[in-house]
Amino acid sequence: MPVIKSAIKRVRTNANAKQRNVAQRSKAKSAIKKFLTAKKAGSKDLGASYKSAISAIDRAKSKGLIKANKAKRQKSHLAKQFNK
Repeated sequence: MPVIKSAIKRVRTNANAKQRNVAQRSKAKSAIKKFLTAKKAGSKDLGASYKSAISAIDRAKSKGLIKANKAKRQKSHLAKQFNK
């Protein structure tokens, strides 16, 4: 544990940021899984879940939680599933 006041604050700030990042990444993964299960079940609101999954991926990418190529790959996979 650091002794310097600013370093203590930095540790606290980093912990808060990590919680926020983990939650955001989890939301993106959940949106993807929700779309894939809706696709498998043959749900009628497939377009809405597809849109929310794409939005969640873009949000995670813009915040730097996932890399650009991973976001493109996930979106491509979802689009392929959506158009199938």
